[in-house]
Amino acid sequence: MAMNREKSAYKEGFVSVLANFGLFGLKIWAGIVSGSIALTADAWHTLSDSFSSVIVIIGVKLSSRKPDREHPFGHGRWEQISAIFIGVLLAIIAFDLVRDAVVKVREQGTADFGTLAIVVTCISIAAKEGLARYAFHLGKKTGNLSVKADGWHHRTDALSSVLVLAGIFLSSRFWWIDSALGILIALMLFYAAFQIVREAISSLLGEKPSPELIEKVETLIRKTCSDDVRPHHYHLHNYINHKELTFHIKLNNRMDIYSGHKISTKIEDMIREELNIHATIHIEPLNGKHNSD
Repeated sequence: MAMNREKSAYKEGFVSVLANFGLFGLKIWAGIVSGSIALTADAWHTLSDSFSSVIVIIGVKLSSRKPDREHPFGHGRWEQISAIFIGVLLAIIAFDLVRDAVVKVREQGTADFGTLAIVVTCISIAAKEGLARYAFHLGKKTGNLSVKADGWHHRTDALSSVLVLAGIFLSSRFWWIDSALGILIALMLFYAAFQIVREAISSLLGEKPSPELIEKVETLIRKTCSDDVRPHHYHLHNYINHKELTFHIKLNNRMDIYSGHKISTKIEDMIREELNIHATIHIEPLNGKHNSD
């Protein structure tokens, strides 16, 4: 799985970089010819996708490093850190777009769109939506947050190009449409940045295990143990390439230490074999009280 995650992220990153550089060249050319701030901003947005894809590649390279003495659980959380970098980059670009659009409104600037702008924008929409779906597919398949974040970057670029296309056809009626679309694109970027950073930070801070994971663990316990074992108080520590699950089990009060240890070890081994998660179990007497209960 770790190797699949790494290969998939590298592949998505390199494909994105090549495609985005090509689209950037087309858009910046069309933006300069037409004098459109929205199209020029869309071009720089596309170039920023290349930067985010480079961040994905670097993040995957760092996260794939093996555990060492200082980092016994590995370096997998570089994926979340990479996603945060991408989110911050999106927010910075959005701020610049708003600033440029406000200046253009004050100056009552307009754009001179032509056939070139329409063709380039249509190509951008198709290419960016294709890249977005490709990144979402790989992100869902591998669970890589930074790849999914890159997918959102592609999707917002595709949507911003749709707005630019709409603005091209409305520019003859509304002189301010180019600046207004620039602000709309910026708001979309702010939203995408917020979603990306929130998901990455939530994962870094630690999340409770999903009901599906708890059900799988308890099903394994029922299959593994004939004794009355009552699991509770679950905590999951997700290091991406390495997961640590801790929880408590209540056992018969009269059970000796050796028997309790044997049961907990059997459960830990089964969880590692079946779910690829390293478990640590705290044993309690059946009628014992604990602050976490």
